[in-house]
Amino acid sequence: MIRIGIFGYGNLGRGVECAISQNGDMELVAVFTRRDPSTVKILTQGVPVCHVDDVLSYKDKIDVMILCGGSATDLPVQTPYLAEHFNVVDSFDTHAKIPEHFANVDVSAKKSGKVGLISVGWDPGMFSLNRALGSSILVNGQDYTFWGKGVSQGHSDAIRRVEGVLDGKQYTVPVDSALEAVRSGANPTLTTREKHTRECYVVAKEGADKTLIEKTIKEMPNYFSDYDTTVNFITKEELDKNHAGIPHGGFVIRSGKTGKDLEHTHIIEYSLKLDSNPEFTASVIVAYARGAYRMNKEGMCGAMTVFDVAPRYISPLSSEEMRKTLL
Repeated sequence: MIRIGIFGYGNLGRGVECAISQNGDMELVAVFTRRDPSTVKILTQGVPVCHVDDVLSYKDKIDVMILCGGSATDLPVQTPYLAEHFNVVDSFDTHAKIPEHFANVDVSAKKSGKVGLISVGWDPGMFSLNRALGSSILVNGQDYTFWGKGVSQGHSDAIRRVEGVLDGKQYTVPVDSALEAVRSGANPTLTTREKHTRECYVVAKEGADKTLIEKTIKEMPNYFSDYDTTVNFITKEELDKNHAGIPHGGFVIRSGKTGKDLEHTHIIEYSLKLDSNPEFTASVIVAYARGAYRMNKEGMCGAMTVFDVAPRYISPLSSEEMRKTLL
């Protein structure tokens, strides 16, 4: 059994707990939280909830620590720190800062001889793999990625960290005309702003400066500054009633040409339609936790991404079973 720890118990942490229960070769050992552990109720009977300050007491009891914090401020600190003591998997999704995050985790993981798998999920993650496959096969072509319509956990987390914000949700919305142009094989050149819009629903704290909140959100680098962003202020009741779910999805499209005169057009499309963004992300992370465990058992260490993990490491099937049933 692969012994798993969950570091952070929000939407993603709860999704990871459910995913672990669906994988027969894994067991949940402990959940770590910044809150008072006595106030956190989990689904798995008999598993302790511990304060994050006690995490190192589990150093020899956990094979892989799954980090479920936010990319804005949690993971840049937590992942390098915990990689000094555990095999770790995180879902760091600030694309522009992935190289920096990778380098920091690599130092820690190589020092400890552990595997630090970063940016695991569906984007970055599954979408990244499909971009790599498409661009390798159709070398004369263009990659296009569209997200949504759906709730982005990372962007919603970034909104909630803005001074004066009580709660909030952010929806990423593809621009239909851009999506249609790509699917037609026209290979349009699209700016970030032309591909998506962002819709924010924000509950402001009493007395907060809404004008300043809106300005801060719209000018936030790596999250909103490159998009047409709408900020809607609503009540907590409206947010709970109309925006309780966490759906998401999207498309990775590779449009390319082959032939002597590039006369033939090909479209590769990978799509996701998700009822629950965190539960699907959690399922991807748990599969890659298996990969981190197996690769470390083979002596590998350092920071890695989904590009470095062969499918045989993440499958619950043996290599023989994979060849027989999936090839």
